[in-house]
Amino acid sequence: MDTGFTIDQSFIAQENERALPDLERDYSMLSAQLERRGIAIEAITKNVQKFAVAVPSWGVGTGGTRFARFAGEGEPRNVFDKLVDCAMIHRLTRATPRVALHIPWDKPEDPRVLRQFADSLHIGFDAMNSNTFQDQPGQALSYKFGSLTHADRSVRKLAINHNIECIKIGNELGSKSLSVWIGDGGNFPGQIDFRTSLERYLESAREIYASLPDDWQLFIEYKLYEPAFYSTVINDWGTAYYVAEQLGSKASCLVDLGHHAPNVNIEMIVARLLQFGRLGGFHFNDSKYGDDDLDAGSIKPFQLFLIFHELVQESLRSTRQSPPPTYMIDQSHNVTDPIESLINTVEELQRAYAQALLVNREELSFYQERNDAIMALKTLKRAFTTDVSPILGMARQRNDGAIDPLHVFRLSQYRKWKIAERPVATTTTTGIV
Repeated sequence: MDTGFTIDQSFIAQENERALPDLERDYSMLSAQLERRGIAIEAITKNVQKFAVAVPSWGVGTGGTRFARFAGEGEPRNVFDKLVDCAMIHRLTRATPRVALHIPWDKPEDPRVLRQFADSLHIGFDAMNSNTFQDQPGQALSYKFGSLTHADRSVRKLAINHNIECIKIGNELGSKSLSVWIGDGGNFPGQIDFRTSLERYLESAREIYASLPDDWQLFIEYKLYEPAFYSTVINDWGTAYYVAEQLGSKASCLVDLGHHAPNVNIEMIVARLLQFGRLGGFHFNDSKYGDDDLDAGSIKPFQLFLIFHELVQESLRSTRQSPPPTYMIDQSHNVTDPIESLINTVEELQRAYAQALLVNREELSFYQERNDAIMALKTLKRAFTTDVSPILGMARQRNDGAIDPLHVFRLSQYRKWKIAERPVATTTTTGIV
């Protein structure tokens, strides 16, 4: 299958050759600075080289607002185009080897053909994402008043079967997990019974859980509000944790950074779920007011760093029992080029991870045990304010990615080529999740 224009590896190497002398000088200066702090830069770089995050298939298309959607030029027309764009992001960053699909937006006619195509692009598949928050063309029953928690058992069964179908498709694609988010809830007091709706969710979730292959995981995603604005059935991490505990060891919680009220201590939620062995994965994005789905680190970079501090700290614990959480981006791009935003997010995630690796944890523990709040904060801030850009560039260069992926993307005129190859679409299967 023809993939159209792509950014050739030789072009990346050519641009890297131009940028490498400056990078090596910056890397050497940072190495000397870190050495004075007792940190070996090579160890940090090697860890960053291993960092990986999945990109969402829907993220390479233009998102929508609550009022309208403005089609983007050269955006994907189908799931194959989406994989081409996702593979290009991985070629530039070398940090996005897997793609998360959304069914039925990305439902393949033949999963084997799609998997072969992905193999040819040297990418794989991450979590499958089900969609019971909107009705599909020809759907006999409606999700308007709920899906897995609907009062009508027939509607609940429709939603259950859809999730089981996602598992079957994912199994053929080589996926190992299913993410479940529902928009079920109420807009008015008294519209739903809080307790009954949760009991119905558990009943439905148990049927889905029973269909999981032995080596699969079920991620329970929670959201404070939207589309229901008075009450949401799976509204917070405590409810998601309760559901996971009820279902079994293959169920865990998924934290979407935009699914919290402003100023909520998300890093503490992360620490709690890690402590309880129920943190399954992340949807990385950023927000100012609510579920804005902005590029990660664009609004709250310090919060992102603190989250990675908890993740790194957990990975260093010898008593760690549960598998490490999986990472995925979840963004909606309305005013930026979707690919540029995804590249930007990947770099910010790598940055926060590298900064978290710089924390002097012995020093931090020393100050914590002595109730020295200022010095404990200063220890974290020292890592956070370190410019780790040379580490990120070197990690990408050593992985055959682009030292400056956004620069190479623009220089290649990839978007211009795709505009010529893909006529502007008036509709799309992408949207806000």
